Amino acid sequence: MDRILVVGAGFAGAVIAREIADKTDHKVLVIDRRDHLAGNCHTERDQETGIMLHKYGAHIFHTGNLEVWSYIRRFGEFMPFINRPKAITDTGVYSLPINLHTINQFFGKKFSPKEAEEFIKIKADSSIENPKNFEEQALKFMGAELYKAFFYGYTKKHWGCEPKELPVSILKRLPLRFSYNDNYYSSTYQGIPVDGYTKIVERMLDHSSIDVSLDTPWEKSMQTEFAHTFYSGPLDAYFDDQFGSLSYRTLYWEAVRDNGDVLGHPAHNFPSLDVKHTRRREHKHYEYWREFEKTIVFTEFSKEAEKGDELYYPKRLANDKTRLSDYITLAKNEEKTSFMGRLGTYRYLDMHRVIEESLQLANEWISAQAEGCPLPIGKFS
Repeated sequence: MDRILVVGAGFAGAVIAREIADKTDHKVLVIDRRDHLAGNCHTERDQETGIMLHKYGAHIFHTGNLEVWSYIRRFGEFMPFINRPKAITDTGVYSLPINLHTINQFFGKKFSPKEAEEFIKIKADSSIENPKNFEEQALKFMGAELYKAFFYGYTKKHWGCEPKELPVSILKRLPLRFSYNDNYYSSTYQGIPVDGYTKIVERMLDHSSIDVSLDTPWEKSMQTEFAHTFYSGPLDAYFDDQFGSLSYRTLYWEAVRDNGDVLGHPAHNFPSLDVKHTRRREHKHYEYWREFEKTIVFTEFSKEAEKGDELYYPKRLANDKTRLSDYITLAKNEEKTSFMGRLGTYRYLDMHRVIEESLQLANEWISAQAEGCPLPIGKFS
């Protein structure tokens, strides 16, 4: 019973497995129901074009945590990459995130930073003191015009509900700048792995104490054979949907192959409700250091997740929060299971947060086991 079971071969599972293998005498088995490593970060080279494809949507790694940045670069070389998406609207092509150039272009002005800031203060809804939802936060933050042009339609398409039903926390991730800085992220370290994310996960799991079994669905009965389970699957599924299913959004794509350059840029967003898709991505531009004669453009759509769909975005609406609270209560009573990752904790986590929390969980678990203390169940908030 010295073996450890890790459910999921994405970043959460790979980091946990590697830390336990490196720092303890435990043997670790990593399982995944899919036939590949790296979960939704999975990358693979297209045989026809040679382009590195992000199978489940493009991922740019970014973090302000030097420990996380140093950790992931142990397993692969990164090239610098700055995310500068464009918004395609009826009135033009705009720079995202909203910055001084976006504001001047949208309103037909030539503002200085201070002038723009004062202008947006006038546009903003000052009557909203404590925003209760996404829409109120946006109106207080930037006013109705920018919100309607860049956020309302995109958000409704992406999440499948009115923005006023979504929590404030979602918008807090999106910056508004009064400079010409169009770097989507403010993180100190940003990049894309030269050999793709799957190769990084493969190297993480390359350890004599780690075994990997793909095409292996998780079953609760497996736990009897292991001293502890680290679970990154859906939290509600772990408890057989006892309180009902939590809601998620999923994504699907239409791919078109072509010659040359189609978008001229990695990422275009489409905020208008008149356009059914949310984004278009030309993956060859994520490898700007290579040259490709052909190209592939992915048009992205969002929909409510149904049985059998891949789960991407936890919605955390009012009904979800009630159910989530009930599931967390059950999770706290699990003595031999720790929950991790976006699905296991039902939170919208970027890659760097998953790695950071998995490193912390592994170290807490190792320390607790050595000291005979209660083992950590994971982080849910």
